[in-house]
Amino acid sequence: MSMIRDLRAAVRPSRVSLRKDSGAYDTTRDPATTSAVVDCAVYRDGARVETDTPLSPHRAMRQVRRDGGFVWIGLHEPTEDEFAGIAREFGLHPLAVEDAVQAHQRPKLERYDDSLFTVFKTVHYVDHDELTANSEVVETGEVMCFTGRDFFITVRHGGQGSLRALRHRLQEDPELLLKGPSAVLHAIADHVVDGYIAVADAVQDDIDEVETEVFSPGRKGTPRGTDAGRIYQLKREVLEFKRAVSPLLRPMQLLSERPMRLIDPEIQKYFRDVADHVARVQEQVIGFDELLNSILQANLAQASVAQNEDMRKITSWAAIIAVPTMVCGVYGMNFDYMPETHWKFGYPLVLSITVGLCLGIHRTLKRNGWL
Repeated sequence: MSMIRDLRAAVRPSRVSLRKDSGAYDTTRDPATTSAVVDCAVYRDGARVETDTPLSPHRAMRQVRRDGGFVWIGLHEPTEDEFAGIAREFGLHPLAVEDAVQAHQRPKLERYDDSLFTVFKTVHYVDHDELTANSEVVETGEVMCFTGRDFFITVRHGGQGSLRALRHRLQEDPELLLKGPSAVLHAIADHVVDGYIAVADAVQDDIDEVETEVFSPGRKGTPRGTDAGRIYQLKREVLEFKRAVSPLLRPMQLLSERPMRLIDPEIQKYFRDVADHVARVQEQVIGFDELLNSILQANLAQASVAQNEDMRKITSWAAIIAVPTMVCGVYGMNFDYMPETHWKFGYPLVLSITVGLCLGIHRTLKRNGWL
């Protein structure tokens, strides 16, 4: 039970609201250096081995092979040349190396002889004052993880999704780091999925706002509707969110169900908790997509009803105006013998009849709901 508490304590603090500037999404590559290596450290007996000078991946691996422990290397958007030396040093599979450098991969888990290659899509909620047809709601990045017997390598793409705070929290829990690279893999998986939960809550607020606007009463108690472009843009952002979440469910289930020699048995059971969270978020995102479909259809139906109502009003007024137009057309003809033209009360009579007919038509149309 103590291990469960320690594991959750190390990872759960990362579950923060993405609407606030928590500093969890900073770019970790030092702009003063051209190196893609963000951090390189050796961990032995659950603690980070401190050194006077920064370790290179080659030096770190030599220490691990000599004294034991494991090395954790973090990289940010490495080029092919920058990553080639590390790939040779740790014997990484060429296909996995190619995916890690090129990025734009879907979440997946691939097993090779001496390593596991895992791809996570990080999702960040983009805060905005008002949702528009051009608003960016979610921003995605990628974290690729190479898990070996005595090494763990993370390759991050995108300006958000920093793992620096997570690394510091893990370093404060020696008992967890004793479990090796598989504990780090679980911590990153849980960290990423916790980000999904926070983003899902924020997107839910946006959907609620749009739904309220669509069905809130406008003039004369009818729904006022909203801009269809806003709904469509939100639907596109939800689709991008869905692409990050849905493919991750199967890899997490594999990590929790199938025995793997690179995953500590005590750590493996905790991937079940991560898989459950992914499944929950996936259900939320699918629900978002279906709800936005319904909102979009309702909004289009309201627009169609409003157009029909306008056409009915136009038709009604055209029918009313037709009466005086007809009468004026008849009396505008140049004939000597016109009805009542020489009678003293002819003009008032015709005018009264015209007004009466117009009022009668107006009353009938209004009673039938056309006006």
